[in-house]
Amino acid sequence: MSETAIAVDAAVASLVAELDRHDRLAIAVSGGVDSMTLAHVAHRHARAATTMYHAAGPAVPAAARDRVEAHALRHGWSLVVVDAGELADPSYRANPVDRCYYCKSNLYARIRGLTPDTIASGTNCDDLGDYRPGLRAAAERGVVHPYVDAALAKADVYALARRLGLSDLERLPAQPCLASRVETGIAIAPGDLAFVDAVEGRLAARLGPEAVVRCRVTHGGVVIELGDSGAAAADVARAVGAEACRAEGRGFAGVRAYRRGAAFLHVAADG
Repeated sequence: MSETAIAVDAAVASLVAELDRHDRLAIAVSGGVDSMTLAHVAHRHARAATTMYHAAGPAVPAAARDRVEAHALRHGWSLVVVDAGELADPSYRANPVDRCYYCKSNLYARIRGLTPDTIASGTNCDDLGDYRPGLRAAAERGVVHPYVDAALAKADVYALARRLGLSDLERLPAQPCLASRVETGIAIAPGDLAFVDAVEGRLAARLGPEAVVRCRVTHGGVVIELGDSGAAAADVARAVGAEACRAEGRGFAGVRAYRRGAAFLHVAADG
C-alpha cells in the first residue's frame, strides 16, 4: 500500500473515531463533496445510527438535490428531505452580511424539531479561516463538525472521496447555495435563485460538470464568472448569459474570472 493510501486510511480512522463518539447522528447533507463524503463514511463505517437530512429549498441547486437523492437510493441511506423555511425569515430574505447565520439557524432548528440526534455538519478545517456566520448558528445549537475534530481539511475530503470510490464527488467543484450568488443587500427572491440555477445548469451542460461557474446577481447586473478556462468557454458563457438575461429583461454585465465570495460585500463596520 502506498504512503498516500496509508495516510488516507488513517484519516478515515480518525474521522470514524469522531463519529463514533455519538450513538445517533443527524447529518446535514447539502449535496456538496464535504457533507456527501461525510455521509458515506458515517453510513459505511461508523457505529452510530445515522440519518441524512437534506434541505430542498429554492436556494439549493437542482443538481445537488438530485445528487443527494441518487446517492441515498443507490447506497441505502436513511434520508429525510426537509424545507428549512428560510425564505419565511425576513432577516434571511434581506440578504445582510450575515445571511448565512439565518440560513443555518433555520436549517438546524428544522432538523432539531424532527430529531433529538446529534446534528453533524460537513465543515472542514479550511472553512475555519473564512468568515462563516453559519458557524455561529451551529455553535448555538450544539452542531458538531467531525472533519474539524479529526483535523481534516478540504484536500483530505477529496482524498477520502477518491479512496471510497466516489468518482462523481472527487471531481466536484465547490457548490455553495444559490443565495451566495446574490450580492449582499439585494433581497433574496425565488425568481433570482431559479434564474441562477437555470443559467449555471445550462453552462454545466455546455462546459462540463467539473467547470467552475458562477452566475452572480449584482447591483450592476448579471455577471458570469468562470474558473480556469479559455476563450472558447468565455464565449459560451457570454452567449448563454446574454441570451438568458435578454429573455428575462435583465441587464447583463459580462464575463469575468471566478472570485470566491465575490457576491459577498463585507461592510467596513463588520471588519
